[in-house]
Amino acid sequence: MIIFEDTNRFSQLQQSCVATIGKFDGVHLGHQLILDQLKQKAEQFNLPSLVILIEPHPEEFFADNADNSPARLTILREKLELLESFGIDFVFQLKFDKALSELSAEDYIKEILIEGLGIASFIVGNDFRFGHKRAGDFSLLQHSGELFGFEVIETAAYERNGQRISSTFIREQLANSDFSLVEQLLGRPYSIKGEVVRGKQLGTDLGFPTCNINPQRLRIPLHGVYACEVRLGDLYRPAAVNIGYRPTVTESGDALLEAHILDFNEDLYGKTIEVIFRQKIREEIRFSGLDELKRQISADVEKVRELFGVN
Repeated sequence: MIIFEDTNRFSQLQQSCVATIGKFDGVHLGHQLILDQLKQKAEQFNLPSLVILIEPHPEEFFADNADNSPARLTILREKLELLESFGIDFVFQLKFDKALSELSAEDYIKEILIEGLGIASFIVGNDFRFGHKRAGDFSLLQHSGELFGFEVIETAAYERNGQRISSTFIREQLANSDFSLVEQLLGRPYSIKGEVVRGKQLGTDLGFPTCNINPQRLRIPLHGVYACEVRLGDLYRPAAVNIGYRPTVTESGDALLEAHILDFNEDLYGKTIEVIFRQKIREEIRFSGLDELKRQISADVEKVRELFGVN
């Protein structure tokens, strides 16, 4: 899969493509249905498949603080890994910034879709809005397609028990800690990946060393303590995981994921691990001091042992 951020790069490699566009947060089953639709249409046209990936999310760009943007299910790197796993040929990483937000809908079509990518077929949701003040819509795309010779196809919708699958719906299920349903909607367990970084060694001092990961999100989708599995290569190890803002020990406001892997003491600094969420244990709370925090961590670890059947 070839990733690019400038349409000039694409025009050096290809003259045309079949494309779709979106944020693809989570790359859930609804997205996967669209990717299948994209690949089938690309095969029909004998052209490469291309995903226009909007980054950052427009809601993040316009948000005056983190609480006003939706929590991210997946960061950019995770999205790209998933898109590649589904056999997409090209990803155009479309930077959402002030200039793009002020580009008229007509110029958006002309400069990006026609001149930039040479689209032959464009697969897009009928509720897609684009261009300055969101003036562009599905109808304008269809009209432009008739004028400039590209087809516009509505994306297929994925429903489960009458409920349209969306990133928003999955965020709601994560907030409810319904990890079984989330796994069904994603087609995989929900997880967060990241490089293990050095922390303040507080967990080690308390007798519960942790692997620390920066979630790299403006807003995190989960808060609290969870029973998880940590994937280390081909190995899966049970872990007690705290994700949140550590109110007892810090006032920094920066989110952190801390994983205490049971019966494990190898050095993982600089390595990438995947934390798979299985069950919520409790909310994140502020304790009166480190002794109370230590007692609660001990209870959390015992709960994880019980859930995973580890002595």
